[in-house]
Amino acid sequence: MKIPPYLQILSGVLLAVLCLFVGLKSWNAYAEHSRIGVAVRDRDTIAVQGTGKVTASPDLALVNLGVQTEADTVRAGQDENTKKMNAIVAMLKASDIKADDITTGQYSISPRYNWDSGKQELVGYTVDQSVSVKIRDLDAVGETLAKAGDLGANQVGGIQFTIDEPESLEDEARSKAITDATEKAKVLADQLGLQIRKAVSFSESTGGYPAPYPMLAERAYDAMNMGGAAPVAPDIQAGSQDVISNVSVIFEVY
Repeated sequence: MKIPPYLQILSGVLLAVLCLFVGLKSWNAYAEHSRIGVAVRDRDTIAVQGTGKVTASPDLALVNLGVQTEADTVRAGQDENTKKMNAIVAMLKASDIKADDITTGQYSISPRYNWDSGKQELVGYTVDQSVSVKIRDLDAVGETLAKAGDLGANQVGGIQFTIDEPESLEDEARSKAITDATEKAKVLADQLGLQIRKAVSFSESTGGYPAPYPMLAERAYDAMNMGGAAPVAPDIQAGSQDVISNVSVIFEVY
């Protein structure tokens, strides 16, 4: 029986494809065998560091205001402490500080003892309560602290100035750091007679946020408010803040 021409052509094509497939498999097997025990060649790379800095003015002050009260009984201590703290919170809200920006940070009651001839004697209780406050009007920070002291705040934590939404500044600092790293890599590659192909690795660390303002002394406002005069508002300076990005970039070169 004579095989039709189109079947002969189809059989030839299939045979050619089969031979090609078997040939490729054989070549891959040979190539893999020839690489056994041979380390994979690393990319030719150079590693550089870059730094970017953006300086900006803070727009938020964080401060901790507290009241510590000593009394003979728990109830007496709580009543006096609560009265003072409620007055402080009311003052903060009246100063256009939102309720969401006022958070109770601590509330504790602890006994007080005296030691006499090796014996422990209970003499009363100490009640501590504090609130963490975000003050967005930086011009009002000093006046707010003075008013809090006048209302009985005798525990004032370290003031910290910061930027409420630093993401755009961080992006700008990162962009500067990448540009710095890229320029350094180009100079280095040129000195080595190489060309940069692409970046193959990247890492970043950020920093530059300010340390808290030194803690104000306990009952500082009583000293400024001698004789019942109006409290003197402390002069609080926010200064400036550096947002810094440090990047490490590895470039492939040829």
